[in-house]
Amino acid sequence: MKAVVVHGKDDLRIEDIAEPVCGPGEVLVELAWGGICGSDIAYWKHGASGTAVLSDPLVLGHEVSGHIAAVGTQAAGALAALAADVGTPVTLHPATLVGDHHVSPELAGRTNLWPEVRYFGSAAFQPHEQGAFSRFRAVRPEQLRVVPDGVSMKAASLAEPFGVALHAVSRAGEVAGRTVLINGCGPIGALAVAAAKAAGAERIIAADLSDDALDIARRMGADETVNPGQGDTLPADVDAAIEASGAPRALGGVIAAVRRGGVLVQVGNLPAGEVSAAIGNIVTREIDYRGSYRFVDEISTALELMAGGVDVSPLMTHEVAIEDAQRGFELAADRSTGSSKVMIRLR
Repeated sequence: MKAVVVHGKDDLRIEDIAEPVCGPGEVLVELAWGGICGSDIAYWKHGASGTAVLSDPLVLGHEVSGHIAAVGTQAAGALAALAADVGTPVTLHPATLVGDHHVSPELAGRTNLWPEVRYFGSAAFQPHEQGAFSRFRAVRPEQLRVVPDGVSMKAASLAEPFGVALHAVSRAGEVAGRTVLINGCGPIGALAVAAAKAAGAERIIAADLSDDALDIARRMGADETVNPGQGDTLPADVDAAIEASGAPRALGGVIAAVRRGGVLVQVGNLPAGEVSAAIGNIVTREIDYRGSYRFVDEISTALELMAGGVDVSPLMTHEVAIEDAQRGFELAADRSTGSSKVMIRLR
């Protein structure tokens, strides 16, 4: 079967690999759509994503959807509990908790903070956890999320990044009736706009240096947009801010935009090394600065919201066949193309 495999920096290949065998306790999924994530691009461009360094060939992809193709003999009961069977449309939770660790009671439910998590398309561990930009992927039944009626397979593949955005907004606390700034309107920022809207935010301001990205943010529900690169100024005294750009130079302005006693959530990945940023206002304005990492099970909430009418289609700007995935990666990495989420047809 064809798969999108990164072998090292600037070495992305579309190659034939062996089809996976469906084990007794597994479910085989025939994949339909995949969305290219920033971490996928990082492995291609740099041979690493954050602190995870590529050492062996890696099938990329963790934002995917497809249909159940086969069921292992020991997985039938779990599928019955999901009211799923061969042919059921699904998306996949990419995480697997590994290791026998003790965590404090307050972290027991925060599975995204488990000390060891294997994640589709990640080089964080040896052997690497292969991703799902391929025709088939064998998974555990508990990784399946049934796609509700009314949600397209293409949209369902975005449940994973939408889950990331929902988790980030939840980290800000109660946003209903409040003013929220979303800084950085790439895919996660644009989805954070939709997440804040769904959470009842009264006023959502989106900020980005790209007018194309701001147009998508408006279509995702932003009430106002600002482009600091065009001389616009960030708003003052917002109740909460979601920093989704990951640009250290943006931090000072975003912090200054948050009201005294407000909350700033960092979901954009900051560089792994030392960074220089103007953060003094965290002290003088007594701002809560919180991190947000992946999600717990907000991927399920994402599917429910999409079934309830949240439209993620403005995000999906380009699509390519798996044979043309190299061009898809080039589009996704070049914001001047107007790209946001580039989709790969996996079959």
